[in-house]
Amino acid sequence: MAIISHSAATGSRNSSSATHGYESLHTRAGMLQRDILLNNLIVNEDNDNPSWPAFLIDLDLAIKEQREKSSGARGKTGTRAFMAIGVLLDDEQHSYMHDLEFFFWVLFWICIHYDGPQEARIVPRFDKWNYLDLEKLAGAKKGVVDDERDFLKTAQTNFTPYYQPLLPYVNKLRRKVFPNGKRWRSPNPQLYLDMKQIL
Repeated sequence: MAIISHSAATGSRNSSSATHGYESLHTRAGMLQRDILLNNLIVNEDNDNPSWPAFLIDLDLAIKEQREKSSGARGKTGTRAFMAIGVLLDDEQHSYMHDLEFFFWVLFWICIHYDGPQEARIVPRFDKWNYLDLEKLAGAKKGVVDDERDFLKTAQTNFTPYYQPLLPYVNKLRRKVFPNGKRWRSPNPQLYLDMKQIL
């Protein structure tokens, strides 16, 4: 089952567990996933096997972080709505920091599009992210995260009642992923721990 849960708190814990799984993929295997999206974050509902409450699947677009040649993938990789701003603008080589930003966008998307585990909804302002021109999408995402007051207004207006309790945590996550409302400029290994503590 995808990461959407029977409670907002459980969804937050599942996001933290999936982030931990990604950290292991990156730091132990040296891999970048490059396509973190809602359906690639899975909740383990088997109570007899609680080894991982949530985990990451689908490594079709994954690459070794330390590589000598290009991945062979044509164009940008990832699902548009969840892609990191730097990837959309194509001005940075893909790094684990982009993958961690994907997690932020997935959680943001869940809070807007789901009013409980089985209650999805369409929100045109954000659904168009799936087909918007990449530069325009990067600009739209910057507009969401660059100013805290604007972010809070957007979240208060668009988060479903079910996920409204996560708003302060998603905002704390925004502050860490986008320091001072900006894209990160240098890798920050501490971001793993920061994200897990917030979630």
